Amino acid sequence: MQIAIDTGGTFTDCVYWEGQELRVLKVNSTPANPGGAVLGAVAQIAGANEAEVRHGTTVGTNALLERKGARVAFVTTAGFEDSIAIGRQARPKLYDLFFQKEEPLAGPDLRFGVAERVAADGSLLRAVDGTELQRLREAVQKAKPEAIAISLLFGFANPANEKAVAASLAGLGAPISVSHEILPEFREYERGSTVLINAYLAPKMQSYLTSLDKGLQARGSKLFVMQSSGGITEAAVAAREPVRTILSGPAGGVVGAASAAKTAGFPRILTFDMGGTSTDVALLTAEDGLRTTSEYQILGMPVAVAMLDIHTVGAGGGSLASFDRGGALKVGPQSAGADPGPICYGHGELPTVTDANLVLGRIEPDGFLGGGMHLDEARTREFVRRAMGKLANVEAFAEGIVRVVDAHMVQALRKISVEQGHDPRDFVLVSFGGAGGLHACALAKALRIPKVLIPRMPGALSAYGILISDLVRDSSRTVMLSPGDERLTDHFEALGDGERSVDLRYSGQGYELNVPWTRDFVTRFHQLHRQRYGYSDDKRPVEIVNARARKISATARIAERGEALQKGDGEQAVKRSRQIYCNGTWHNGKVYARDRLQPGDTFAGPAVVGEYSATTFVEPNTRVTVDGFRNLVIEI
Repeated sequence: MQIAIDTGGTFTDCVYWEGQELRVLKVNSTPANPGGAVLGAVAQIAGANEAEVRHGTTVGTNALLERKGARVAFVTTAGFEDSIAIGRQARPKLYDLFFQKEEPLAGPDLRFGVAERVAADGSLLRAVDGTELQRLREAVQKAKPEAIAISLLFGFANPANEKAVAASLAGLGAPISVSHEILPEFREYERGSTVLINAYLAPKMQSYLTSLDKGLQARGSKLFVMQSSGGITEAAVAAREPVRTILSGPAGGVVGAASAAKTAGFPRILTFDMGGTSTDVALLTAEDGLRTTSEYQILGMPVAVAMLDIHTVGAGGGSLASFDRGGALKVGPQSAGADPGPICYGHGELPTVTDANLVLGRIEPDGFLGGGMHLDEARTREFVRRAMGKLANVEAFAEGIVRVVDAHMVQALRKISVEQGHDPRDFVLVSFGGAGGLHACALAKALRIPKVLIPRMPGALSAYGILISDLVRDSSRTVMLSPGDERLTDHFEALGDGERSVDLRYSGQGYELNVPWTRDFVTRFHQLHRQRYGYSDDKRPVEIVNARARKISATARIAERGEALQKGDGEQAVKRSRQIYCNGTWHNGKVYARDRLQPGDTFAGPAVVGEYSATTFVEPNTRVTVDGFRNLVIEI
């Protein structure tokens, strides 16, 4: 059997097929030992049976965000040792006079230069000699690094010197990341940053995945890992190239949302994945499919490997609320996580977004995790009251928390839609994650999005996406050719089989746009450039910068069939009436059990729809319809 497991900050979500039925299991995450929750879940689901385990992991992501990775030696061409610190001229915060850049993952004492030189065309100007290699080896050994990153000037054009340096340092016992293997593309800073991040994560990820793989092999099971690009890969590849797993879990959510939207008949979607710690958003269209980017940044550091075009903000159900010194309310990015968790879980004492939703009547205290977990409403109200400052009551404080976190998430959705030339009114908002349904209506109203789609099992959609993802291997190389150059075919042959695409730009531009390699790829580039930037020039010379290939091994999927719609009002699913606070006042609403709703049921808000993996809040003056696939479609 296949089991998909997505490890989050608070819960570990598991999805698997049991015959023709899709099943979900949520267990508490174990941050101190993430593999413990995975192994425990597999044992609970599979028993003594063998399983193929597909894993979305946050181990690498958290190590990077918390700067708890390895001590890395960064080796580059002599004279370019500080390029990793200098970066680009662009200031992330142009008018912030006190802005401080994140320190590089390799400090000045861990940056080493080697006397060598390769020209831009790949010709070897100066080969690295034995004396230089011996000097470098001694210097690096003295620094006692836990990992080594090698990124030489123009190493992507001719890797001879990189190979010689790697061979010389191989005996030091530290894992080595080499740029021509990880990212054979131009732009020295971005390539160096990507390889440095890979080396920084390698020891921890190798230790984690090796240990988890051994534990699963002992059960006769095999481990695969979700990549940021939206595909599965072998555990050994993920351990060797952990930089490709930074958005492991969120990528699964985008794949799952794309599948749910296609089944429901919505070709243009904005995905909204709100978990316990963060919110991830993306834009998808049927014609473009899963959109990838090589311009991602994390903590101000470029990550230039292929990743799904996902934007992340520090806003989740566990985000902490507080007042700054000026008395302004702020929410996140700090999170209560799994330990101590929100106040309502019984241990935390600082108010979170989840606590605010409970106070507002938007979460059922006895309906969490299908009734498997009781939320302490009285304790929550007491601690929220202590933290509310000069506000009139706990409801005003709680609604303020929700509105602030909503503003953060609206800004994220605008970034991937309006700021890239797309009108949100042309899209459907696909909301998932444990907390997504609680905020989806408010976000849709703010952006005038006409419909919200809440898929089945929204709290485990990321795990579902991992379950149905294909095995994918991405490869690329910088080519610098004109569109009619026949050598491009040779480069694609070297990259191997797969879906082919090219990065194009107008000659003289600094950045590129990716389009599929088809007969009309230049025309498609002009069209995409106009959409993204508002203009195009079909008379201006175009340059092919990078060639890319994506090899896909498709995963077998069970076809879903819609059920016939029967007109109904959903009354059979009503559990009770409930007071729900919204827009400064209490409203009479109903609580629905989602598993009792039938295709064709329609009802109006205000309402709360509870299920095992999530809760959905339906705002007043909105209407819900259950479609043939048991998705909730909310008309705003």
